[in-house]
Amino acid sequence: MTDAERQLRVDLAACYRLVALYGWDDLIFTHISARVPGPEHHFLINPYGMTFDEVTASSLVKIDLEGHKVVDSPYEINPAGFTIHSAIHAAREDAKCVLHTHSINGVAVSASKQGLLPISQQSIFALASLGYHDYEGVALHEGEKPRLVRDLGDKSFLMLRNHGLLTVGPTIADAFVFMYIFEAACTIQLRAQAAAADLIPIDPKIIAGAQMAARQVTRQAGGALAWPGLLRKLDRIDRSYRD
Repeated sequence: MTDAERQLRVDLAACYRLVALYGWDDLIFTHISARVPGPEHHFLINPYGMTFDEVTASSLVKIDLEGHKVVDSPYEINPAGFTIHSAIHAAREDAKCVLHTHSINGVAVSASKQGLLPISQQSIFALASLGYHDYEGVALHEGEKPRLVRDLGDKSFLMLRNHGLLTVGPTIADAFVFMYIFEAACTIQLRAQAAAADLIPIDPKIIAGAQMAARQVTRQAGGALAWPGLLRKLDRIDRSYRD
């Protein structure tokens, strides 16, 4: 195993632990994947059956785009996870990490015809790069892949109607921070709507400039600025994700 793959495994295991820590996991039924550096289209995904707070660097399963295990593992993979993640990794060279959740708030907003509303600072960053994909049932069919790829396009955020949220990023840190923003925007929206308040929409011109504003705020570093602190948080709780 190369040093780069070892670091990727640690970061991906950390991402699983963080998703559990923030309460976005759905027992064992969602998935996060990361492309392994190198000319082969191999990626890492969770061992099906482990809860996210159990995932470790060494337990991650390495597979190819056909779903075959590249390295022997006692664990299988989630077939729905393979369909979604293999489609995106095959189509988007820049999507080094694909993060998918079934969070309560995310699914609730995905079931709304209005989708994500421009009513919070968090929402503008998602809306600046957001696609929607209509529900086609549990993602088990090869035929859905082209439509999934089409609906994501070159965007970083995808709302899977009646299903959940998905983010992609050039790094694991970016995909996680994107999901943090996406989830926060959904939570704020539901609370604002529950208050029966007159919601104040944000000017579309502000949304159009959101990506530039994000780069300025993060000093061009994206998720990398927050990632070391998130790892320190995990290390204070439980360092076993590194094993």
